[in-house]
Amino acid sequence: MPLLKPLADHEMSPEARSVLDDIRATRRTDYVNDIWRVLAHDPRQLRITWENVKQVMGPGALDPLVKELVYIAVSALNNCGYCLHTHAAAARAKGMTDAMLHELMQVVTLASQTNRLAIGYQVELDARYRPEAGRKEET
Repeated sequence: MPLLKPLADHEMSPEARSVLDDIRATRRTDYVNDIWRVLAHDPRQLRITWENVKQVMGPGALDPLVKELVYIAVSALNNCGYCLHTHAAAARAKGMTDAMLHELMQVVTLASQTNRLAIGYQVELDARYRPEAGRKEET
């Protein structure tokens, strides 16, 4: 059961509506996801979050599909069904196939398992990977 209901445009403050207008313009769509409509209860948080999304998910060194795949992986680890579904849709729109999703989930599962083993055994970092050793290409 949600803690806050998504707000309709007419229920929002002018500040929140202006953020939703920017979301529509940036994404070239009339649809605004419910996460933004829930965040509209706090226009300041809505604006901060949207600005961060535009910066991080916008053009950069990583391909847009790679960014969506990373988002899916983190969402799986955080058990965020909402983010899994919305970012899977975004990744599919950017070219993700079922095979890519399956392989991504295998990597997420493997990383979780080996992370837990390394944490559980308190394995010390190999000398060659320590910052004082300098960068190494081989892993």
